[in-house]
Amino acid sequence: MRKRLIVSAASALSLFLAVPASATDFRPGAAGVGDPYYPTYGNGGYRVSHYDIRLKYQPATDELEGTTTILATATQNLSRFNLDFALNVSEVRVNGQLATFATSGEQELEITPARPLDKGSQATVVVHYKGVPSTVKKYGFTAWLRTPDGAVAAGQPESAWWWFPSNDHPSNKATFDVSVLVPDGNQVISNGILTGTSSQAGWTKYSWRENNPQATYLATLAVGKFDITQDTTAGGLPVYNAYSKDLGDNADAARASVERTGELVDWLSGYFGEYPFSSVGGYVPNVPTDFALETQTRAFYSPRQFAKGTNDSLVVHELAHQWYGDSVSLSRWSDIWLNEGFTEYAQFLWSEHENKGTAQELADYIYASHPADDPFWTVKPGDPGEENQFSSPVYERGAVAVQALRNAVGDEKFFQILKGWPTERRYGNATIPEFQAYAEKVSGQKLGDLLNTWLFTPSKPAVGPVPAGTAAAASPAPGADRAEGQLPAEPKSWKKIQETSSVHEARH
Repeated sequence: MRKRLIVSAASALSLFLAVPASATDFRPGAAGVGDPYYPTYGNGGYRVSHYDIRLKYQPATDELEGTTTILATATQNLSRFNLDFALNVSEVRVNGQLATFATSGEQELEITPARPLDKGSQATVVVHYKGVPSTVKKYGFTAWLRTPDGAVAAGQPESAWWWFPSNDHPSNKATFDVSVLVPDGNQVISNGILTGTSSQAGWTKYSWRENNPQATYLATLAVGKFDITQDTTAGGLPVYNAYSKDLGDNADAARASVERTGELVDWLSGYFGEYPFSSVGGYVPNVPTDFALETQTRAFYSPRQFAKGTNDSLVVHELAHQWYGDSVSLSRWSDIWLNEGFTEYAQFLWSEHENKGTAQELADYIYASHPADDPFWTVKPGDPGEENQFSSPVYERGAVAVQALRNAVGDEKFFQILKGWPTERRYGNATIPEFQAYAEKVSGQKLGDLLNTWLFTPSKPAVGPVPAGTAAAASPAPGADRAEGQLPAEPKSWKKIQETSSVHEARH
């Protein structure tokens, strides 16, 4: 039973005068965006529109000193807000005034401005910091990768914490300016366009700009000594590639693969529409990792991925992400199929182009390779869980789901969907239900049962991804399961495609 609070009119008036009404409206922003996979990542109460990151880095000691200026707009009356960051902060200013700050949790920087921020107002937040990023671990790991001559920031779902404070969730994309001072003789790689270099007193400054919205995990930084190649595609798009000078036996295969970037992005444009950014390229630093990452406009590749020779299929995968994942980004991490299912399917299309196996043959092979009791089928590509977010079923079963969609709607509507989706949603965010609605609008078909079977059911679909109207569409084809001993012939492209799936599992 609730008790009613009774106060006199005079008492009520005194309380009203003691606490201004406006003060009661201001509250702290949330310490996370509430993503089910990573509840503490990102923050509430504001949205960032731009990051200006200015760094000074000493490769010999891994000392990083920085000032990041953030333009943000309050989405509520805000008394305090958080940034995601891991290095030591010396000063914070909000709208020019000193702000108090504290740390909490693994990566929370809590900032209390001198004056609260009104909903809808724009704030300028300046954070000064320094540290040795390679010595900092959060949740037991670091996304800051040391190389023999420098360092690299690349990781998914997080890497920003080790070099700039941010609202670290892909639902808040922003534009970027990145300027880095390094000792003469070193180079800096980042996203977008290199807008200038200048040298003074033994230091060289590199300035990069990405003027299209970019998720924080897609921002990258590499410092070291590189061989740089620059070119333009047939359409005039700048291509900027970089290779560490000490890649050893992997150097030639890496270069022979990544140097096809311009050709491959033009080829992908035929399927996905106009390339969405102002430059393209890739870089291969001398890191001991095994993964690649679709860092926006400048994909990151580990040299080990070329230990077995060239891998143009891998380059196709990372470039396809520039449309599916970078330009159109997921709204929550459970929507990872929108990134990985379609980019692996781009490899299926490349296989067709190279006459190394059709998309249908690859889908049939994957379906038949895993018997019904294989744990492969327990992972749901449409909601795999944080622990399986980058596991091979998300890629492989996810790509088979795309082929099942193609078979259901027919080639004409399918390729219209494939190109129309990243065009309509350019520079935005999306969910799987939103994709389903778009595909249904274009195709004129209800697709809920199909997508539920392939994306959200933790078991092997009873019928493989067969074209509509065939006899096999009505019932499972005899011998279609490896348990029955009739595995289809392995497509020539399969090993390279499978390598891509396996190396991506190591990215987190």
